[in-house]
Amino acid sequence: MVLPVPPLQQTCEHYLAALTPIVDPEELNHTRKLLEEFQKPGGVGERLQKGLEQRAKKMENWLSDWWLQTAYLDYRMPVVVHSSPGVVLPRMEFSDRQGQMRYAAKLIAGVLDFKSMIDNETLPVEYLGAKPLCMNQYYKVLSSCRIPGTKRDTVVNYTLDKRPPTHITVVHNFQFFVLDVYNSDATPLTVDQIYIQLEKIWNSSLQTNKEPIGILTSNHRNSWGKAYNNLIKDKTNKESVRAIQKSIFTVCLDAPIPRVSDDMYRTRAGVQMLHGGGSRWNSGNRWFDKTLQFIIGEDGTCGLIYEHAPAEGPPIVSLIDHVVEYMKKSEMVRTPMVPLRMPQKLRFHITPEIKKDIEEAKQNMNIMVHDLDMKVSVFSHFGKDFPKSQKMSPDAFIQMALQLAIYKRCCPTYESASLRMFRLGRTDTIRSTTIDSDKFVKAMDDPAKHNTEKVALLDKAVKAHRAYTDMAIRGQAIDRHLLGLKLQAIEDLAALPEIFMDTSYAVVLHFNLSTSQVPAKTNCVMCFGPVVPDGYGVCYNPMDTHINFAVSAFNSCQDTNAARLAQALEDALLDIKTLLEQTPKAKL
Repeated sequence: MVLPVPPLQQTCEHYLAALTPIVDPEELNHTRKLLEEFQKPGGVGERLQKGLEQRAKKMENWLSDWWLQTAYLDYRMPVVVHSSPGVVLPRMEFSDRQGQMRYAAKLIAGVLDFKSMIDNETLPVEYLGAKPLCMNQYYKVLSSCRIPGTKRDTVVNYTLDKRPPTHITVVHNFQFFVLDVYNSDATPLTVDQIYIQLEKIWNSSLQTNKEPIGILTSNHRNSWGKAYNNLIKDKTNKESVRAIQKSIFTVCLDAPIPRVSDDMYRTRAGVQMLHGGGSRWNSGNRWFDKTLQFIIGEDGTCGLIYEHAPAEGPPIVSLIDHVVEYMKKSEMVRTPMVPLRMPQKLRFHITPEIKKDIEEAKQNMNIMVHDLDMKVSVFSHFGKDFPKSQKMSPDAFIQMALQLAIYKRCCPTYESASLRMFRLGRTDTIRSTTIDSDKFVKAMDDPAKHNTEKVALLDKAVKAHRAYTDMAIRGQAIDRHLLGLKLQAIEDLAALPEIFMDTSYAVVLHFNLSTSQVPAKTNCVMCFGPVVPDGYGVCYNPMDTHINFAVSAFNSCQDTNAARLAQALEDALLDIKTLLEQTPKAKL
């Protein structure tokens, strides 16, 4: 299906409704007048709408190129914390390098097994209800990499090359290795063979005094773009960088980091996936531009980080689900010992200038590490089973609990909705702060309101969230449409319409709460940083009887605190459950 362009009037109406709970009446009135002007017959809105509709006729997807550019490639903040999500896998029971290698070998074999389904195009098509979803993102996550530029980045994908890559990159002690994972007859190496190769890599990278060249990828994109151009002037460096970019994926064998108590463990694992812990620990043991990096710590901390430009969370999570299942059954098969080539160590010539760039990246990374405030927790009182028993959408239920948890500041809330029902579809925004959510949250705090009224307001808010979600996944939400109208105006070289210069537009796009539901079969949790300096990032994986949450904020903001929001969220979920259990079922 082709992504539609929503009707202009519909978007303008929904835009006003989205603004109602978050801007003051005076501001709202001003915006209402601007929108009336914008929608006049024969006016600027109509002209831009026609331009978008023309674009939609000519292209497979009128939005996807624009979105890739504006959301990712033009974005100049570091990908670390600000853009790339991490995933924490359940803790593994190994505490030595043999366990680490064995697990890594099985994981690599599992990813190659998944790759064979991509290569043979035998990936089962996913459905939403009866509608097939676009599987395009699956073809973008392997053998791809982001390339920095001094003004904008690009993404390269090597899967369609005449000779697609047959190697992965392995990093240990900041040293990069090329590991061929296919035999000359194109069969993948067995777990056993991969294990032997990883042992060789480990043994030839024992010295830890190497320059962490990978930390360059964590810098501000313009600085990294400059450093990159300087780095690849040298032929050896250029070849080494190219080998990393072309690899199918990267495996980071991390050094153990200081132990923490069990209740702090998940949080620490979350930050290790997001940034590696700083220049003293594992932040240099990465190539953050690589689309897919699996992280395996010597202390059993495992997970991954992915560069967000090519894909959303769900394809990454189905890859994880597949690999975890594969690893359960894969046993070490003893292979006839054909001697395998030594994995190739990638060399880098570090000039004084590159050394200076590395030092700058280290400092900036350490500032980011100190600024990220993270709390990963398991809400163990109930999972999606409870909202289902109340005939409520679990996602809408959790979103209303979030609104209640943060209620002191009714703020713009972003929840990502998948547009994969459409060819090349990425995401649109579900706006969880609504007139109905606002009424419910205020009622919860009002002693004059009876429980039955609170339940009725909750039910209405949940249904409103569900309805907006359905609208978003059908390509009828407002955010991408407004962005499209704005970019159409820029492309037409016309003056930017006033609605885009209006304070309301800046307010509505300042997402103090950026959220995402990323459900998985595996008991994992995805985490990401806030999208604004005074905001929160909240990701959750609702399982049947518990919910995994990751909450992030910045220490540099006095008003936000990740542990405090995580606690408020737990209280809110329990308060809503108590409310529903104490209130006799009325005929709603």
